[in-house]
Amino acid sequence: MTEIELKLIKMDASHYYQKTSDSPVQINHNGRIFFDRFKRVDSLLGLNIIKKHIKNEITVAHSIINSRNKVENIVIDYNGTNDDTFYHKAQLLLRDEGYLNFTAYRSKTKGHLHIYIHKGHTDLSEAKLIAKTLNLKLSSVAPKQWRIFPTDELPPSFNILVLPYSVYAKERGMSWLKHM
Repeated sequence: MTEIELKLIKMDASHYYQKTSDSPVQINHNGRIFFDRFKRVDSLLGLNIIKKHIKNEITVAHSIINSRNKVENIVIDYNGTNDDTFYHKAQLLLRDEGYLNFTAYRSKTKGHLHIYIHKGHTDLSEAKLIAKTLNLKLSSVAPKQWRIFPTDELPPSFNILVLPYSVYAKERGMSWLKHM
């Protein structure tokens, strides 16, 4: 994973979240109890921190929602058994919906993908609506083995994702049309 590949995410680098070994903090949200294992670090997410993460010395996550309540990416967090098939189906659906700029990243876990749909400067409420719509459309073509961010189902501090480890696939613009 290079710094340029991570810059495609356009994450807010003013802070990050680090996984701790301390006892998790209990959070009540919509009648459910969540256990937060990540601690917010109000420091710049620099190259040194990212290198430690990639070397598995620490686990670092970034926030989907920036400080201005805007979202740069809608993210599909797939944690299933057949990532190749899922990516193919998701790719076709995203193209049909008009999303032509997205990048899929591999996580530490085998079969785990993060598909970042590069939307750019989207209001949080609009991003949540897009996420719900994509969730419904994806559920019609693939078994439910994913979560889409941002979401109302989780507390705001849980709208974070662990930094990816490698690029799985990139989709940019209209270049794919010449192959149709």
